[in-house]
Amino acid sequence: MNTLLLASPHKDRLASWKNGLDDFVSTTLVFDILLIDRLDALREDVVRLKPAALLLDFDMLGVNASNGAASLRRLCTEAKTIVLVGKISEGLEWELVKAGVSGICRNDTGPKFLKQVVTAVLEGQLWLRRPLTSRLIEELGKTTSKNKAYRATLGLLNKLTQREFDIAVRVANGESNKQVAAACNITERTVKAHLTEIFLKLGVTDRLNLALVMTADNEQAETSS
Repeated sequence: MNTLLLASPHKDRLASWKNGLDDFVSTTLVFDILLIDRLDALREDVVRLKPAALLLDFDMLGVNASNGAASLRRLCTEAKTIVLVGKISEGLEWELVKAGVSGICRNDTGPKFLKQVVTAVLEGQLWLRRPLTSRLIEELGKTTSKNKAYRATLGLLNKLTQREFDIAVRVANGESNKQVAAACNITERTVKAHLTEIFLKLGVTDRLNLALVMTADNEQAETSS
């Protein structure tokens, strides 16, 4: 059973978020905590509960928000952190992304939309504004550019079956599991199973890094041709 941990110093926000996640109750244990003393008590709960996802009110992070988010992530590396924010700068959002946050959305997000965000993040996707996603891909591309030839030499993509390769291409192009299932005439469960195998074979952990591997391979192929 997954565990979701919701943390905020505001009762109304907690109530709204929990209401939006009611449909998770059958498969997920939801804890909501009202913390006035900010991060100290939350750290203890994160260690104790080991949540699959932490929905964290930005107001709890204090002056150095990115450090606070990073410290929570270090306590439970498996937890996906979603920070719910008011109006903050793109620069501050970028600092949260670099700290390992998996999703950023408005703290007044409607219940139905919040469920969509949590579902996507639990499936291994990132939930960020498009400019931040583009910036992250660009930064990761710079970091991995020196390893393109090495990856090509390893022939990672040659480890994939034809079906796995087709699915990898579609996912790297931004298609959802549902879209891939429809295009390949298979179930979403089968898509998820293929993705697990693809991630394992390519040594990646999420869709973004899969896209980077596919992009790097394409660029290497174009350079070699």
